[in-house]
Order: sequence, then C-alpha cells, then structure tokens
Amino acid sequence: MRITIVIPCYRSENTLEKVVKEARSEILKRPGNEYQFILVNDCSPDRTFDVITKLCEEDKNIIGIDLSRNYGQNNARHAAVPYITGDVAVCMDDDGQHPADQIYTLVDKINEGYDLVYAKFSTKKASIFRRIVSKGNTMILELIGAQMKGIINSPFLAWSQFSIERLREYHSPFPSPGAYLMKCTQRVVNVDVDQRERMDGHSRYTISKLVTLWLTGVTNFSAIPLRLALVFSAISMLACLGCIITAIVLGVMGSALTMWFVTFAIICNFFGILFFLLTLMGEYIGKIYLTISKQPARVVRKILNADTKS
Repeated sequence: MRITIVIPCYRSENTLEKVVKEARSEILKRPGNEYQFILVNDCSPDRTFDVITKLCEEDKNIIGIDLSRNYGQNNARHAAVPYITGDVAVCMDDDGQHPADQIYTLVDKINEGYDLVYAKFSTKKASIFRRIVSKGNTMILELIGAQMKGIINSPFLAWSQFSIERLREYHSPFPSPGAYLMKCTQRVVNVDVDQRERMDGHSRYTISKLVTLWLTGVTNFSAIPLRLALVFSAISMLACLGCIITAIVLGVMGSALTMWFVTFAIICNFFGILFFLLTLMGEYIGKIYLTISKQPARVVRKILNADTKS
C-alpha cells in the first residue's frame, strides 16, 4: 500500500522536518508499505519553502508546491489532490499537533470501507473561544445539511481512493473538500485520537479566517440559508405588525413614550433583518460572479519533484 501524506505549510520552518521524519518513520513500520509526501507552502513569509526544497532534494518521494499567495488551509490541501499517487491520503498539520503514530488509525478505517475519516480529538488543546466557535459552526452546518449529523470535522483526516477521485473532479474558487465529499458519500466516520501540544507557535486561525471558513461551508453546498432568511423575514414582519398594533393601542390610551419606544424597536428590527438578507444574498451573488468569471482557486508558483500540472 502507498500512503500519501498531505501537509499544508505555513510558518513551519522549525517544525516541518520533524513532522515529516516522524510520519515517514511511522508509515515504514509496516513492511511493504510506501510513502509519498506532498508539502504545500501557503505563501509562508518565513523559510518554510526553503525547508521544503531541502526535503525534496533529499527524498524524491516528497513533492513540494509553492503557492503564489496565502489561500488558506482548505485551498492548500486541495492543491495537493492532482499529485496524489497513494491508495490512501492522510492530511495533517505542520505543527506536530497531530500524532504521527495515529496515522494507521485513520488508514485502517479507510481499509474497512470508509471514504472519509476524521480524527476526533478526545483531548483538545484549543482555547475555550475556539471550542465554542467550533461547536456553533458544527451545529449550523448540520442544521443546513452541509455536514452529517454526529460527525466532527478535523484537519487530521484520511481520504479513500474514491474520495481522491471525486476531489479531482471538484473545481471551485471556494473549495470546501469535506462538505463536497459529504455530498458524494455517506461512508464518513470519526475515530478517537489524542491531540498533542504544538511543537512551536500558535493557532494561525484569526476571527476573520474562521468567519470566512464558516461562510464557505454554509453557502457552498446549500440554499437553505436563503430559505431560512425568508422564514426570518416572515417572523420579522409578523413581529412588526404586532408591535404596530400594540403601539396604536398604547397611543389611544395616551402613552406616547411607550409608542415611541415600540416604533423605534420596529425600525431597528426591520433594518436588522433587511441588512441580514442583503448580506446573505450578496454572499451568494458574489460567489456566482467569481465562479462565472473563472477566478482561480489558487495559483501555483513552483512545483518540486512532480511533472503533473494543476
């Protein structure tokens, strides 16, 4: 069996060599198995691509991809898909937080017949804020059907050959591989894995990046948010109608101050719903425009140890 390890890289000049060495050693523990590494530099400002270049020179089973600008983890991960030659692909982070000795935990589950396997961390190292955001994101994605109920997403995951082939057919300026694969297969499962401390650095997900990731997952594969917006609008209109009737009754009773307060509440409520709808529709329209204009999902500046073109 040939196992491909996909690692999106950003600010990992101090950790990447250790991560690759540990993962390679783990794969070779099973006789007869081969490895391939695809290291995608997401336009890191440090010496990360120099490290990738060095690793590619030392081992021809390592492919290096240098993106022209920072596109984000999902895009960097998807950039590796055309170059995967393994029977199974395992995606992991570059900071050492994902335990290499658990690679076969994911691979063995793929060999049982699953197409997408996510690590479920029993011991999480993320901040309380990140956990709350992650939980809320999961609930919303499940609600709109962009994620299977009971499945916890994770950047430590494995793809079967079926999943790899489907991802090769997937072209979008806003890639969301996990959500796409959940539209292609029901063979998705979690496996329990212990999360380690980072070897170096800290989480690179800012609030803006988390919001962007959430919007991509919400709007890419479902029109349900637009339908929910319609429901919210109907509820808002009914609430406003009720407030107007209340204001009229209170006005007849001579309570001018209460009437002013209720009128103000109606205006705020109306404009809040209006702006929510405009923002949501703008997100869809913007994505339609950028897709029609054939905006590239990413641009590869340089490839090492590979002849395939993305």
